[in-house]
Amino acid sequence: MAFARVACRAQVGLEAPLVAVEVSLTPGLPVFSLVGLPAMVVRESKERVRAALLNSHFEVPAGHITVNLAPADLPKEGGRFDLPIALSVLLASGQLEARGPAARTLAASEFYGELGLTGELKPARALLPAAAAARRAGHALIVPRANAAEASAVAPSLVHPAEHLLEVCAHVSGRKPLLPAAPAGAFAEPETRQLPPDLADVRGQLYAKRALTIAAAGAHGLLFIGPRGCGKSMLAQRLPSLLPPLTASEALEVAAIASVSGAGFCGTALTLRPFRSPHHGTTTAALIGGGARARPGEISLAHQGVLFLDELPEFARPVLEALREPLETGVVDVARAALHAHYPAAFQLVAAMNPCPCGRLGDPGTDCDCTPAQVRRYRAGVSGPLLDRLDLQVEMGPVAAGEFDVAASGAEASAAAAARVRRARAVQLERQGVCNARLADAELPRCCALDVPGQRFLAMAVQRFGLSARARQRVLRVARTIADLDGRPTIAVSQLSEAVMLRCLDRAALAAIAPSAPCDRRPA
Repeated sequence: MAFARVACRAQVGLEAPLVAVEVSLTPGLPVFSLVGLPAMVVRESKERVRAALLNSHFEVPAGHITVNLAPADLPKEGGRFDLPIALSVLLASGQLEARGPAARTLAASEFYGELGLTGELKPARALLPAAAAARRAGHALIVPRANAAEASAVAPSLVHPAEHLLEVCAHVSGRKPLLPAAPAGAFAEPETRQLPPDLADVRGQLYAKRALTIAAAGAHGLLFIGPRGCGKSMLAQRLPSLLPPLTASEALEVAAIASVSGAGFCGTALTLRPFRSPHHGTTTAALIGGGARARPGEISLAHQGVLFLDELPEFARPVLEALREPLETGVVDVARAALHAHYPAAFQLVAAMNPCPCGRLGDPGTDCDCTPAQVRRYRAGVSGPLLDRLDLQVEMGPVAAGEFDVAASGAEASAAAAARVRRARAVQLERQGVCNARLADAELPRCCALDVPGQRFLAMAVQRFGLSARARQRVLRVARTIADLDGRPTIAVSQLSEAVMLRCLDRAALAAIAPSAPCDRRPA
């Protein structure tokens, strides 16, 4: 009996557990058995391995070939196991030898890659979590050249790319070691980076711009309510231009989520915060995550970035209700019968909705035919608990015709607003380590302390507008962000009053049909 073992890793959520690819050759009828809970793609690898060995001038051993992917109770999927299976077969049959230093190199290496029928190495999916785990273990990675940039993002000195099975065999035997991958410069700014839309492009809407800046400074959830064509989507699309770039650790976390999803790894977008805008017909599994393979959903793909839900009441009620827990915890657990995946989901929710089904309510130039009952039913599509979790609820009016005659140079650009956002976030991180929107309730007495007038004002607002306990705490967090933007160490009544005014649905309690006139407060 001949035996060989080669290391690889599986992919379960963002985890990459180690897998030992074991091959045993025994006399008997020619059978190629693959065990260890393989998926259909993995079971088909025996045909790809057989053809690749023959076309690379090797022999397929006669007799019974047993391939075990250990641990046996861990689901395996993808074509990444083709290369380690082929190497194990060659080592067990004696067609490939690794002795002395080559044996030590083999024991400290992990192999990934799908095999073509002629032996060429094709890229494997979701290698970033495996590369991160291999770096922690101190293992070298042998990967297809198409995966070199992805693996080098986390382990640049340990990656050895190859293009063919024969190159890997020469490396394992010590005859011609593979060269390390060239530095990819994963976190360098791309030369042809497309700049995000600028805030100066939006005409008028000074009150909404102020709310957008507050939301960016404190990572608060934001809801725009206004008639059609007033600029709700334009403002939401400009939020990423106000946010600071991702740090190295945040970028790797975002890239790992993209790697295991259908989106795939994109090295040129590593420093950019995600902006996801799913259609209102999306399903709960697509938004939250799930499916047979427990893939990440839109909320995880928007991790450390923005999730924009346009036409909010048009989303199915169960889809919106599924957002409530991730908004509080910043994580989502996707449980299936065969596996359990844990994904981060610390996203910033921005939503937009019309004031009525036809979208003309509040526009003086048009007539709205919606009845009060229709308006109430339309707005009731968004539940009160979800609205509680949207810190800012801003009513927008139509843009006046004269606003289009104002030169764009007179409006505040994204760069100026982003500088104020960076200063406010720096204050928050120094004071409490997180943005104000993610400030724990236990920290509110210390970070959001109020004087006697402030306490009286907040108590009066809670009683008058019927704010829930959650809404009260979120008003405090928003007031803290406004004070940080204004450069004030304490919260005054003026910041509290603005925070309350930025919750229009709480003020109206869903009873007022016509939107109030927006306030034209210019940014401080």
